[in-house]
Amino acid sequence: MPPIRPTKSILPRDLGTALAALRERAPLVQCLTNIVVANFTANVLLAAGASPAMVDNPAEAESFAGIAGGVLINLGTPYPDTTEAMAAAIRGAEANHTAWVLDPVAVGALRWRTSLAHQFLRGHQPSIVRGNASEILALAGGAGGKGVESLASVEQAHGAAATLAAAHHTVVAVSGAVDYLTDGTRSVRIANGHLYLTRITGSGCALGGLMAGFAAVVDDALCAAAAATATLTVAADIAAKRARGPGSFAVALLDSLCDLTPGALVDTVCLP
Repeated sequence: MPPIRPTKSILPRDLGTALAALRERAPLVQCLTNIVVANFTANVLLAAGASPAMVDNPAEAESFAGIAGGVLINLGTPYPDTTEAMAAAIRGAEANHTAWVLDPVAVGALRWRTSLAHQFLRGHQPSIVRGNASEILALAGGAGGKGVESLASVEQAHGAAATLAAAHHTVVAVSGAVDYLTDGTRSVRIANGHLYLTRITGSGCALGGLMAGFAAVVDDALCAAAAATATLTVAADIAAKRARGPGSFAVALLDSLCDLTPGALVDTVCLP
């Protein structure tokens, strides 16, 4: 399948085409992520159609990034050795033109990880930066949230997201009740998703992994980020109808991701 080229605006059919490409190519996604969510992130990627690899040690991270289709850098539980591996993976990704995603978990709330996030942005160009509103505001110089919880609304982060996207030539994806994504010029909103996504561990972190997977098969990073967001949130809407609570929802979400077809995604996604 030829690469999907950037479009002026993101339409539902673009998201369906992206999901079809993910299923056809099953990209290898290197995840340097936090210890709380590694298993769930791997299962989300597998259910969606990608191939996860949790290679997060300094000895292998750089070389593996060169063969991966996409790389996730997630700052949820940073340690000195894993952050060394993250820096190495970024080098490997950029040397081989591999798409990589930065997820600045709890940035602004904690000083060390905030400095790491700025370090990873300084002189580098992630394909996508994904976070909640407080994390995105913190990257732009704000105070951040309460740990991983956002104290700001998505609407409050619109300006910071556009500024960051333009300054770093990247796509910034702000997760919330209505997700907002921008490359500094274009923007898209996605209004799918269910409250249960906030009641299980790892949905946002897994979304970062999905974005890396879609960025491996879609040239337009805004379309890739939107397709990942739509895939997860539409699947969540379907799963919530089957679930009795957060526990059964987490299982149903994996089933829904596996069952979701490109056509169903096109018909169900809400782009207000």
